[in-house]
Amino acid sequence: MSATNPDARETRKRGWQREDPVDPQAVLAALDDDACRCILEATSEESLTATEVSEQCDIPMSTAYRKVEMLTEADLVEETVRINTSGKHATEYRKNFDDVLVSVADGGLEIEMTKPDANSESGFGSSAAVADD
Repeated sequence: MSATNPDARETRKRGWQREDPVDPQAVLAALDDDACRCILEATSEESLTATEVSEQCDIPMSTAYRKVEMLTEADLVEETVRINTSGKHATEYRKNFDDVLVSVADGGLEIEMTKPDANSESGFGSSAAVADD
């Protein structure tokens, strides 16, 4: 039996506001990577552990760990803890955006992501994270 960390789930439900700007290069690099895109698709409906990501995306475990780290650093997935009654807890990952908008402004890149929000029926709405390069 397992459960997701309720504190992490509450953070997702309340919406998202990032204090640090998103690194546009990290976001673009992650979105340009085939394995990362597969992980984003696999985690769009449910949270998955690295093992589950490895199986669903047919990638080696070492690659799964590298790619979820890349996606986490780009703030495209969120990490939560899956609590198992057996005492073996696992980190799980879930896509945490709906859309990414890339703009060129003032000689740099600007990234805007719509983020989860508890006010909509699906639990997703929009908040923005913007960064200049």
